[in-house]
Amino acid sequence: MGEKIRKHQNRIINGIALLFLPLLLLLAVTVGGRFEIFDDITEEKAVQEKADQIVVGVSQLGSESGWRTANTESVQNAFTQKNGCFLIYHNARQKQENQLKAIRSFISQRVDYIIFSPVVETGWETVLQEAAEAEIPVILMDRQVDVEDDGLYVTCVGSDFKEEGEKAGRWLETELRRRGSAGGAVNIVMLLGTEGSSARIGRTAGFASVAVDHPNWNILEQKDADFTANKAKEVMRGFLRKYSDIDVVISQNDDMTFGAIEAIRESGRSVGVNGDIIIVSFDAVKNALEMVSDGIINVDIECNPDQGEYLLRVIDDLEAGRPVERQYYVEENVFTQENVTEELLRERTY
Repeated sequence: MGEKIRKHQNRIINGIALLFLPLLLLLAVTVGGRFEIFDDITEEKAVQEKADQIVVGVSQLGSESGWRTANTESVQNAFTQKNGCFLIYHNARQKQENQLKAIRSFISQRVDYIIFSPVVETGWETVLQEAAEAEIPVILMDRQVDVEDDGLYVTCVGSDFKEEGEKAGRWLETELRRRGSAGGAVNIVMLLGTEGSSARIGRTAGFASVAVDHPNWNILEQKDADFTANKAKEVMRGFLRKYSDIDVVISQNDDMTFGAIEAIRESGRSVGVNGDIIIVSFDAVKNALEMVSDGIINVDIECNPDQGEYLLRVIDDLEAGRPVERQYYVEENVFTQENVTEELLRERTY
C-alpha cells in the first residue's frame, strides 16, 4: 500500500501506549474487521491494524432517516478488510461539535484518509487546516462545506442537490400543465431540512429557480422540520391550521413526507394522485416508493445513498497517484407512479 501507508501504521503503533489511556473510557469494539467508535467517547482511541490496510476514518452526520442508514451501510460495505481497508466509523448524532471531535480524533490516530458528511456547511476551516497540516487527505461525502480555501479537501462524492430541487420544480410545471391548472393560483408549503445543510440549501435554491418563472405559485410558508417525521408532522399540523387552501407540499426528504401525510390525513384531507394535495418528496427510499406506486406520493426525486463504492474508487485512485475530480455526482432518477415497477421495489435495499 506504499511507503506513506507503512509510515502511518508505524506512527499508530508507536502511539498506542499513550492513546490507550484511560482504559475504562475506551469503548471501541472490533466488528467484522473494523473498529466502530461510539459518539460518546471523550478520550483518543487506539488503532491496531495490519500494515497492509488503508485506515479510513468516517464521521457520519447522524442516523436521522432511512436514507442515512442506507448511506452508512454503503460505506461500511465498501471499506472492508477484503477491500484492503480498516474503517473507523463515528455517528455524530447531528451535532457539529461531535464531528469536530471525531475528526480531531482521526487526526491524532494518524488515519490515512478522513471522510465526513458535514452536518452544516460552515465552521470547518480550522479542523480541515489541522488535517492538511497532518497531511491527511479529506473527502466530503453527501454534503458540501463552505470554506475560503477549497484545497482543504480533495473531492466530494454525493448528490447535486440544486439539480434535485430543479427536477422537483420542472415536474410540478409539467403536472400542473397536464391538469390544465398551470395558469391558476397554486398554493405551496415547504418542509425544509436541517438549517445550514447542503441538502436544504441546494433543494431550496433549485426549486426557487423554477418557481421564480411562475408568479402564480404562492409559497405560503416554508419551515424547518429537520429531516424527521415527528417534527414534520408537527409543522404540517401548523400549516393546516393556518391555511385552508394548500395545493402542494414540497417535503425535502421522505421521512418528513411520512409525517406530513399523517397530519394531512388526520385533518380530513387527502393526498396524492387522486387527492386534494400534491405531495413532492425527495430521497426515494423503498417505503416512499411503495407510496408512489400506490398514488399517495405524487413524485419522489431520488437522492442516491449508495456512495461507498464511489468513495472507495476515489481512494484507490489517490493511492495509485491518479488525478481525481473535484466533484463526483451519483446517478439519480425521478419516480412517479408510471415508472415505479415491482422489480424496482424488489431490488430496493433501502
